[in-house]
Order: sequence, then C-alpha cells, then structure tokens
Amino acid sequence: MSLQSMTGFARHLRNSAGAQISWEIKSVNGKGLDVRFRLPAGFEAVEQKARALFSQHFKRGNFQATLTVDRSAGDARALINEPLLRELAGIAAQLRADFGLAPSTPEGLMAQRGVLEAPQDVLTDEDQAEIEAAVLAVLDETLVQLARNRETEGKALGDILSTQIDAVERLTGEARRDPSRTLDAVRSRLAAQVALLLDASPALDEARLHMEAAFLATKADIQEELDRLEMHVAAARTLLRDGNGVGRKLDFLTQEFNREANTLCSKSNAASITSIGLDLKAVVDQLREQIQNLE
Repeated sequence: MSLQSMTGFARHLRNSAGAQISWEIKSVNGKGLDVRFRLPAGFEAVEQKARALFSQHFKRGNFQATLTVDRSAGDARALINEPLLRELAGIAAQLRADFGLAPSTPEGLMAQRGVLEAPQDVLTDEDQAEIEAAVLAVLDETLVQLARNRETEGKALGDILSTQIDAVERLTGEARRDPSRTLDAVRSRLAAQVALLLDASPALDEARLHMEAAFLATKADIQEELDRLEMHVAAARTLLRDGNGVGRKLDFLTQEFNREANTLCSKSNAASITSIGLDLKAVVDQLREQIQNLE
C-alpha cells in the first residue's frame, strides 16, 4: 500500500447515457471521513451510493464533491421540440409577411426557450436509472484519479517524514554517546556535589550524602528514554513501509516521541543533553505537523 496525502484534487468528465457528466472533487485534512456533496436537482438519490464509493477508496479527509450533468451535450436531435420549433417558424414567417421583418435564422429559433429544454424535463424511470448509474461510474473513475494524485503527494510527504525520523535517530545517538553520560563524568559530578554540600555544612553525614547523590543520579539517568526513542524510530519506519491509512498511528507515535523528549530535557543534568533534547523537540514538532497531512 502507498502513503496518501489528505490534500488532493481531481476533475473528470465523460459523455454517457446521453449526457455530459462531470465530477470535481477537492480533499483536505480531516480527523475522519467527511464528504459534502453539491448535486443538481433530481440527483439527490445518488448521494447514499456515492458516499459508499468514497468509503471504499479513502479512510480520512474532508471532501467537497460537485456533480454537473448536462443533458444538452448528448444527441441534440433527441432534445429538439419539433412541434414548438415549427410553430415558432410559422409565427416568424407570418410576422415577416405582415410587417416586413427580417427573416428569422435557425440559430435564433433554436435559442428560444423550450425548443431544447422541454425534452430534458421528462425522463422515464429507465432513463433516470441509466443516467444515475453513469453518474456513479464517472464518480468511481474520478475517485481513482484523486487517489492517484493523493498517492503522488503522499510519496513526497513520506520522503520528508523519513528524513525527520532519521534526524530523531541521529539526535538519540548523540545523546547516548554524549561525554556527560560516561561513568567518569557521573562520578566527578557526584563528588563535586557532595564536596559542595560538605563545605556548606560540615556536620552532614558524608556517607549519607553519597547515597543520596547516587540515588538522584540514578533518577536522572536517561537510558530508558533513549531506548524508547529508538523503539519509536523503528515503529515509525515500519508504519511508513506499511503505507496507506497509518496517519493516526503515526500521530499517536509523535506524542510518544514528544513525551520522551520532554522527559529527557527534565532529567538532564548537562547542558549538552539539554541542547540535544531541545533539538529533538523541534524535530518532533516538525514531524507532527507533517503527519497531520497524512491519511
């Protein structure tokens, strides 16, 4: 399956069932699947089946779908009201004879109201069923086109997300290798903290201070956060490979990324780790923003 962006546009037109049928569909981000239709009078009955077609092609997004049906684009001979046309031609001839008016043109007679419109006003049940089936068929073709367009944008979006996930992995590695996390660095910080407290209050129990300092150092250790960040990176890459319909899962995963980044910053007792944590939060924010566009 391919990744899909929730942003897309498609327009498709086809002559079918004696009419020119056109669908125009726009899609933008949405938490669920929401479709709003603009249908010409007489085609309200197709809405339910049209919604079912959308659910077959898409999982998320806000859609605006506009249908246009032009029956005058079909066989023009079948649309001419010949009795009315003959009557108008007779009237025009009589007026020319009585008042010396210029002769009427075929185009002028055809443009009179009712000459082409009257036949459109009456459709048999069979004709209506045929044109509604054609409307749904053209919609299905339009949805295929829209899905293809959204997949094209989804591929570009996937490349961006992969780059950002790589950045999360790189920053996690930098934090893991940071010199402030070495045993000698931790031991030096503990010794300095104990010495500072003893200088301030010589009566304090040095052994107890060492125990308390060691306990605080354990609480400040970021090993678990780094391990979870690496697990989340692997999970995100798996979701990107899985493809379509993973937007919600990736959105939840960015919340986990953000939680670990916040904890890393709060536990940090070194400026270098704090700096990495802030960079990590910035990348996660960018990641979350891009994922909002993903189905």
